Amino acid sequence: MGFDRFQLHPDIASGLKAMGYQTPTPIQRDAIPHLLNRRDLLGLAQTGTGKTAAFALPILQRLTTGPRGKARALVLAPTRELAEQIRGAFQDLGGRTPIRAASVYGGVGMGPQIKALAGRAEIIVACPGRLLDLMGQGCADLSGVELLVIDEADQMFDMGFLPSIRKILARLPKTRQTMLFSATMPDEIRGLAHECLRDPVTVQIDHTVPLTTVSHALYPVREHLKTELLVELIRRAGSGSVLVFTRTKHRAKKLGKKVLDAGFAASSLQGNLSQNQRRHAMDGFRDGTFQVLVATDIAARGIDISEITHVINYDVPVTPELYTHRIGRTGRAAKTGDAYTLVTEADADIIRAVERRLGRPIERRRVEGFDYHKAAEPGGGLSSRTPRHGLVPAHGRSHAPAHRSTHVPGHGHAPAPTHGPGPRPASTPGHKPAGTHSSAGGSPHKFPARPFWRRRRRPR
Repeated sequence: MGFDRFQLHPDIASGLKAMGYQTPTPIQRDAIPHLLNRRDLLGLAQTGTGKTAAFALPILQRLTTGPRGKARALVLAPTRELAEQIRGAFQDLGGRTPIRAASVYGGVGMGPQIKALAGRAEIIVACPGRLLDLMGQGCADLSGVELLVIDEADQMFDMGFLPSIRKILARLPKTRQTMLFSATMPDEIRGLAHECLRDPVTVQIDHTVPLTTVSHALYPVREHLKTELLVELIRRAGSGSVLVFTRTKHRAKKLGKKVLDAGFAASSLQGNLSQNQRRHAMDGFRDGTFQVLVATDIAARGIDISEITHVINYDVPVTPELYTHRIGRTGRAAKTGDAYTLVTEADADIIRAVERRLGRPIERRRVEGFDYHKAAEPGGGLSSRTPRHGLVPAHGRSHAPAHRSTHVPGHGHAPAPTHGPGPRPASTPGHKPAGTHSSAGGSPHKFPARPFWRRRRRPR
């Protein structure tokens, strides 16, 4: 059965039809009846399952009657991108109704947002920080809020928004309908649910299990070959739309440039960009201008693009939950997708945890024809730096092999160089510490104090 079962207002039903909605997803099927009956609701479902429409349709239905010209519904979202996406969903679904929605978030000027709020929008979609600022200036009157949605509550917690949410809750009417949606249920979110929900209905849709429409594969590779392997995987994806995840803003920016230099239409999405730059990257990825988007986990929630065919984890996510959120960007709207993860030996523990979450081992794959034994090129890694002494060691080797010891005159045998990340040696202004060097992977390694090309031979 379709959406007819919900007996929605004709203007909303026509908006649904215009957007091509035909059959409710499980979260929509199970949540909408309770929300239409004005029950508080705790919704547990992973990203990409249709949660936005699950709360947007009942809100629009409720607002078709009652007073106009004041804020009656508030939706809290963790990121600017998600806030804009939710506002757009209200606009699309309710486009044939007189109901208006405004978005409020940081990173842009307050002027247009104040004007939007003064324009008497009935729905406010907001990030907590900016909303608190506007409330403090008397620019956001929430005394008439009848419906509250806290979306992606677990990410709200991860980003430190829970104190701000509690301040906002204290300013809202006590009599209201509240909906809390989350992909996972840590103890802090369970506590928040107890605080803000009254006799709630719980709707749970396999919230801890990644989408079954996604196939998973691991690509074991040495760290310095990850970028080349990524480029090869993108090439083999054909015309598919590829979302690549990195852990840091710097890596996203640099990797995006490398993919662009490799001949692909690519952009990056990370926190150092202005809102206009972020919107340009998102819009370009959505309309096909960019085939590849390299992003930090700011994009793991809230990207609702059903055409994404591949998600590639350039850096392994730090938790199984984050793996679920990332790969949830593909295989959406009942379509299929591929989730690839580039893994090194250092990633073994988190991969085991991810496989426990999936309930099965993930297939290990090798790309036929790819040179997995290629040596690292000096300066070739994403985080590489030029050697401090300005010279490249002979034969392209940046340090002595781990199994050999080196000899420092007058100091006996130095220990084998360490390969893990660690603090840099202390330095004073104008002085570079002797005996340090960064490999292609960016990890500092010890060198003898005397330059290697002038080392004294060990006595035989």
